[in-house]
Amino acid sequence: MKDIPVVDCDVHVHENPQELAEHCEEPWRRTLTEIDASTERSLDLPGLSLGGQSGPDPTWPVNRNRRFVVGSPDRLKEELGNMGIERAVLFPDHLLKLAIFPNKDYAMAVARAYNRWLVEKWTGTEGLFGALCVAPQDPEGSAEEIGRFKRDKNIVCVYLPAAGVHPLYGDSKYDAVYEAAEKNGLPVVLHSVGIVHPNFPFQLEQFPNEFGRHVFAHPTAMSANLVHMMSTGVPVRYPKLKICFMEAAISWVPWVMMRMDKEYQEYRYQVPFLTERPSHYVRNFYYGTQPIEEPEKASDYLKLLELIGDYRRVCFSSDWPHHDFDHPSKLLSYPLPEDVKRMIAAENAVELFGLPKS
Repeated sequence: MKDIPVVDCDVHVHENPQELAEHCEEPWRRTLTEIDASTERSLDLPGLSLGGQSGPDPTWPVNRNRRFVVGSPDRLKEELGNMGIERAVLFPDHLLKLAIFPNKDYAMAVARAYNRWLVEKWTGTEGLFGALCVAPQDPEGSAEEIGRFKRDKNIVCVYLPAAGVHPLYGDSKYDAVYEAAEKNGLPVVLHSVGIVHPNFPFQLEQFPNEFGRHVFAHPTAMSANLVHMMSTGVPVRYPKLKICFMEAAISWVPWVMMRMDKEYQEYRYQVPFLTERPSHYVRNFYYGTQPIEEPEKASDYLKLLELIGDYRRVCFSSDWPHHDFDHPSKLLSYPLPEDVKRMIAAENAVELFGLPKS
């Protein structure tokens, strides 16, 4: 690992109501202040906080003896450095579930507060870059927020919350977000988390435990949004927009590509804007590695990459400090060609996010 630089595309910082309140405008600042003062903080209730279980289960009696949050940039840099990670792109904890907020004004106010907190506390530290949080409930407000940060070199992408989002991200409702991101040269990154929610595809109440929900939720959310975006021609309408799917690994991608290519033969008249097979567009998207697949034969991971068809579109992501994080040594232990390891470990992320070359 000493010879291979690593850029981590998915690290989580832990926002809390008190710190967000300092950056939130009225009248919503009062809401965050009262959450912080409450003995039952609504952001921290079971099933809502990523600091605990992501489903309705209580914590299981297993050997998890560390906190799954990081409180300071210096501490985060130390922890990442211990894993050989030089640079990282930061995403939120609680606000992975921002899409389920019913009030669009509140959702947008919290997103704005988070972005200012992110810049003030985190992205001023060398090697730490930010994913700008936007509220899918308010595309126009989100577009304005993207414009405000266009000159901030440490903001390297736009984070689109995918957990419980409605409608899915192919809907024209989000055109203002895509236009602003494309105009300002920022990739959009869909990031999901496991929840039980009425919005498709998160109706996961039939699964009796987190094992089933976690297997199903992430790749299903990403594939649903990807197919929806293809069904409405998002990559055609915004050809310069880079699109990334985070925290669903990559094994679902070949399946979606092949299914869409099959259906394209029969229903291409319904998607006349797709002038190429769907797989052509999918190979231009980017994908995070976490939670990395663990095939019985490690060499099968290379087969997955070959099925996707472009080694330059897969980026290492750890999901640190969450319980299921992946150490970069896991990826680098697979029998991959040296140049492929370097692409996935860092080079692809540098290209995706426009990071300075080290």
